[in-house]
Amino acid sequence: MQNEKLITNSIDASELSFNDFKSIVINDYKIAFESRQASVLGRREVLTGKAKFGIFGDGKEVPQIAMAKAFKNGDWRSGYYRDQTFAFATGISTIKEFFAQLYANPTEGADPFSGGRQMNCHFATKSVNEDGSWNDLTQIKNCSSDISPTGGQMARLVGLAYASKLFRNNKELDYLKNFSVNGNEVAFGTIGNASTSEGVFFEAINAAGVLQIPMAISIWDDAYGISVPAKYQTTKEDISEVLKGFQRDSENLGYEIYKVKGWDYPALCEVYENAINVCREEHIPVLIHVTELTQPQGHSTSGSHERYKSKDRLAWETEHDCILKMREWMLESAIVTEEEILEVEKNAKIFVRNAQKEAWNEFLDSIKPEQKQVVDFINGLAKHQPELSKISSGLASTADAQRREVFTAARKAIRLSANFSSAERDEFLSWYKEQTDLNYERYNSKLHTEGKESPDQITVVDAEYDDLSKMVDGREVLNACFNENFARDQRLVAFGEDLGNIGDVNQGFAGLQAKFGELRITDTGIREMTIMGQGIGLAMRGLKPIAEIQYLDYLIFALNVLSDDLASLSYRTKGIQKAPVIVRTRGHRLEGVWHSGSPISMLLGSLRGMHLCVPRNMTQAAGMYNTLFRADEPAVVIECLNGYRLKEKLPKNVGDFTVPLGKAEVLETGTDITVVSYGSTLRIIQEAAEELATMGISVEIIDPQTLLPFDKANVCATSLAKTNKLLVVDEDVPGGASAYILQEILEKQKGYFLLDGQPKTLTAKAHRPPFGSDGDYFSKPSVDDVIETIYNMMHDANPSKYPSIF
Repeated sequence: MQNEKLITNSIDASELSFNDFKSIVINDYKIAFESRQASVLGRREVLTGKAKFGIFGDGKEVPQIAMAKAFKNGDWRSGYYRDQTFAFATGISTIKEFFAQLYANPTEGADPFSGGRQMNCHFATKSVNEDGSWNDLTQIKNCSSDISPTGGQMARLVGLAYASKLFRNNKELDYLKNFSVNGNEVAFGTIGNASTSEGVFFEAINAAGVLQIPMAISIWDDAYGISVPAKYQTTKEDISEVLKGFQRDSENLGYEIYKVKGWDYPALCEVYENAINVCREEHIPVLIHVTELTQPQGHSTSGSHERYKSKDRLAWETEHDCILKMREWMLESAIVTEEEILEVEKNAKIFVRNAQKEAWNEFLDSIKPEQKQVVDFINGLAKHQPELSKISSGLASTADAQRREVFTAARKAIRLSANFSSAERDEFLSWYKEQTDLNYERYNSKLHTEGKESPDQITVVDAEYDDLSKMVDGREVLNACFNENFARDQRLVAFGEDLGNIGDVNQGFAGLQAKFGELRITDTGIREMTIMGQGIGLAMRGLKPIAEIQYLDYLIFALNVLSDDLASLSYRTKGIQKAPVIVRTRGHRLEGVWHSGSPISMLLGSLRGMHLCVPRNMTQAAGMYNTLFRADEPAVVIECLNGYRLKEKLPKNVGDFTVPLGKAEVLETGTDITVVSYGSTLRIIQEAAEELATMGISVEIIDPQTLLPFDKANVCATSLAKTNKLLVVDEDVPGGASAYILQEILEKQKGYFLLDGQPKTLTAKAHRPPFGSDGDYFSKPSVDDVIETIYNMMHDANPSKYPSIF
């Protein structure tokens, strides 16, 4: 009865009858066979034009069945886009939902993972309700939203597993009953063997080994990465051989490493049962290298693997197909008869075909009413313009019209009828505007969670001062803010390089590790991608992480994780998952190529879906942290590197006052010119304004405080209505963040119409600053640069009053 025990896993198999055992095995085979049929049919749907592209999990079915047996309620998956069989076996997805996602159906409930926004095999479970409140994550099998970038799932996997360690070891978190049961949850990761060549894989493997967390990584090894064989991918052509040094022993902590053939159903069940038990009970990371897998349909629908695999390899893959091998084992073991297994296969084909048809018909049926309405509307317009009937007849004859074709026809008819007013056109326009709102909801909504804990919903509390308020270093304001909040909210954790023992390189966390413990304020190794991943995973499991990157320049090392995963999480799941990570870093003015970067345009282009906070001093930073600690959306906060030892007044309510995001502030009022900037540069502008005042020039200085969002109350445009002149001062490269700010003011706020002269930008040079104070002076905007640029703008407006300086 050994097979019965290892195949049923969590079921008590001691008294299991043969018929029960047979039923379990047949059901496993049924799921695997149905998944294969879904792959075959899915590929056909792409090649016939019904879907745009497809990647499928064929060849990986049997190991995923074994993995699913060990996956329990409360566990998490951070996986690879070939895990459809696992999703079917765990109930995370149905076959019909799989096809709905393939067709990109945005209808509510059709694709519950992404609302039609992600390609097939990108799964997610519902962590968050419509109002932003959390579900009970201990009662469901959890799947973090998949992403396509190879290896990208590894960073977040570290955080999902690390959360279990914190829940088990920090008893102050016991009250969070909906997120963990004593840290017993395992984080399951999957990855293709070729993707183990990615740096993020090695970084995550090392991080998990250091942290000793319940992370179980499965490597699906089919010996290729698209057309590139393992000999070009991996040293020794074997990733588990490469990683042998991570194997734990009697003297050193590390991994348990397992290796198993992907077509051996009994062995797979045994390995997964043993590995996950170790991982769950001992909090030891495990690596399961599943070898000798195949890819019967090739990498994707974009090509054929016959182009790059030899005849011998193709013949071997046919012989070692995991479903065929499981079928052979079932027959040889007398578990089923040929007739029984043929019946299972026949019914599976029918079931999958019916699910596909139902998904396709529902997709079309959701569009057909719109198609008919547009045809009718255009026919109404054709009474006055007969030539429009060609558009309506073309749309009416399109049998499987998709929404793009419907709205292309609608918009063309509206354009061509612009000179022909009629009641029919008015009705058409009214319908079109309603549909525009619906399409925004379908395709563009939920960039942010926008729930009851949105930053916009956080009460604005002003900083309070009295006669006893002390002048302190800026770093002390931050330290006091963190101290108050860590005492208030047990969910807060912070980690990063040099953050714990020494309290960060600028002393914002000085003394706090000793007070709150190493589990809450933690040093990490130099691994920016997995520092971000730790933050994402912890936040997805209900904690409030501060993930620190020592300098803004170093954030570039983790930009892929932030951009591909965190920034798009709410959007790509249509709001069913969130990760309120606060990324803390420091930058702007200092000295040298590597510690004075302000690559703000890079962040603006990559991090839509996150908030980007650029406080000018540490008091403003503390107020933003206070807002973010109470909110549930991710953000980057960039502290001014040269502001930690500048004196600021310590607020009485340092842990409670809040700075709203998107609220610009007028720092100095003026009448002649509006100057907009952020961060450290504002002090330079304020100094320049003093000399300009002696020259008869009155400068209005505006600090947007956050760039994402930017000046929601249109403070900049209000200022321009008074001054009619605009200068944007920016430490980024020419055309960097300054171009974004100009677009916001001139286009979105309609500031263009308020100008009486050309708007100007004053930026850093196109290169990074060289080392030394002179390097800073000649590379980034200086007081002299600001004075002379503003003066020249005034000269252009009134040369007689302001004669040329040079």
